[in-house]
Amino acid sequence: MSMGAVDEDAKLDRDQAKQVMRRAARMLAPYKRDVRLAVVLVVLSTLAVLAGPYLLKFGIDHGIKPRNGRNLNGAVIAYVLVAIGAYLCTRTQVLLVSRAGEGFLRDLRTRVFDHLLKLSMPFYDREKAGVVVSRMTSDVDSLQELVQQGLLQLAQSLLLIVGSVIFLAIVSWQLLLLCLIPVPFVVLASIKFQRDSNRAYLTVRDRIGLTLSSLQEGLSGVRVIQAYGRERVEIDRFAGHNQRLYRAHMKSVWVQAWYLPVIEGAALACTALVIGLGGRMVVNGDVPVGTVAFFVLTLSNLFEPVNQLSQLFNTVQSSGAALHKLFELLDTPVDLHERADAVALPDRGDLVVEDLTFAYGTGDPVLRDVSLVLAAGEKLALVGPTGAGKSTLAKLMARLYDPTGGRVTFDGIDLRDAQLRSLRTHITVVPQEGYLFAGTILDNIRIGRPDATDEEVRAALASLDLLERFELLAEGLETEVNERGSRLSAGERQLVSLTRAALADPAVLVLDEATSSLDPGTEVLVERALEKLMAGRSVIVIAHRLSTAERADRVGVVAEGGLVELGTHAELVARGGHYATLYRSWVGGLASA
Repeated sequence: MSMGAVDEDAKLDRDQAKQVMRRAARMLAPYKRDVRLAVVLVVLSTLAVLAGPYLLKFGIDHGIKPRNGRNLNGAVIAYVLVAIGAYLCTRTQVLLVSRAGEGFLRDLRTRVFDHLLKLSMPFYDREKAGVVVSRMTSDVDSLQELVQQGLLQLAQSLLLIVGSVIFLAIVSWQLLLLCLIPVPFVVLASIKFQRDSNRAYLTVRDRIGLTLSSLQEGLSGVRVIQAYGRERVEIDRFAGHNQRLYRAHMKSVWVQAWYLPVIEGAALACTALVIGLGGRMVVNGDVPVGTVAFFVLTLSNLFEPVNQLSQLFNTVQSSGAALHKLFELLDTPVDLHERADAVALPDRGDLVVEDLTFAYGTGDPVLRDVSLVLAAGEKLALVGPTGAGKSTLAKLMARLYDPTGGRVTFDGIDLRDAQLRSLRTHITVVPQEGYLFAGTILDNIRIGRPDATDEEVRAALASLDLLERFELLAEGLETEVNERGSRLSAGERQLVSLTRAALADPAVLVLDEATSSLDPGTEVLVERALEKLMAGRSVIVIAHRLSTAERADRVGVVAEGGLVELGTHAELVARGGHYATLYRSWVGGLASA
């Protein structure tokens, strides 16, 4: 993708930059005391830097030239004291700015992660995982660079430029006018640099997100990649993203490479003018020699900060773009929000779907006018062709999504009016593959109810006849499962997931058939645990095999964007419709196996 392909809306215009700064300032409010003290110290250290050349001028004009040892000694002592003061101010301001900046980044990371966990399934359906991860990694890293060194240099450079011009004007306005000759070239170059670098660094941010997305996808699917020998294809695909990132970085380097010589050339031109014309003014007796020395040193204090600002501008641009993207993420609306007057759900009740319609984003509806009643304690199996919408219907009944039209109620309460914590306690979803987090078996089961005691966790295991199995492990329930539960088998991970649901003790259980991807030996064990878990609860099962539907109280057939059949297994077989066709195909498949 070329540089011109960058989204123009992503560029930070003046209003966007001001808005980002205002929001950042509000987040810095808890650290305003450190920031204010750091500002005072930056002013003092800048004054100390500006005082150095003036003390040298004083020493030359009033000490060395008239051979006045007292004035010379005074200038030397003052210079040493100013240097010590500058050191102490700089050391303290670095500590203060770092403390405020790192605290700001800590709070920002926490807010972003908190918001990400509140965003519901529609957001993750829309966004690439790698791009989301890049917000918390590369974008925050970009801000880290600004916090650690950029803010101090930025503030001090601006003060040095302003202070140097004021001091130069006080000492000799004539020589200052000579120094202003290269300024128009610097201003024009700076305007062009600002425009080009802004575009270049926004491109870099986009390329980083796409590269991380490709990396994460490759690592997550490494088993499939190796199983089908797609290593070369995936390497080439990643290399393509990486090459585009390289070109974006080189574009930003090129922008910087032409700008820096302009600043350095302007500094050399001013110094040459001061030495040449200023020397002639000394010979003519118009200015003392100390003034020329003062100008040469102060010009370094003037153009060195300009040079630093040109380099810092890349960091500021990159950080501004990163902060803008992070604020955009924080502004992403929560699809499933909790209303201010939300209520707790009762312990038991019927789960009722009324005229439900649902579409993903702005697409066509995948479900239309679905209505059904799941009575308290009833077991409902949802069957249908792949992609028909049975999983979507189950997720809507658990309020993982909100319907586009219609509503879902529990004991007469619209799920959109329920407290989210109460909703998750009363309606629990057990996915097809048990996902475990790094930690112990005990920790992973306790996710079902964080305040549960060890004895309550053991009781949940015992209720599914699983306690003895896990206690026989070398470390028992304290066994570390590692990331994604890699130390446990697929069946053991699923058993932990079922126990987690048992500990939560929900009124309604939504199951994406938990045994469909297990070996026969483990399947029997999981089936037994499932039977115990489902006892006395309302259950919605997404049935991949019709043997599961046979055991359900009722079966719902999802096809053609709706609930086309609903009844018992026997009723639907006798009816000779969609379900009967599916059942005959399934039985025929078993017979031929």
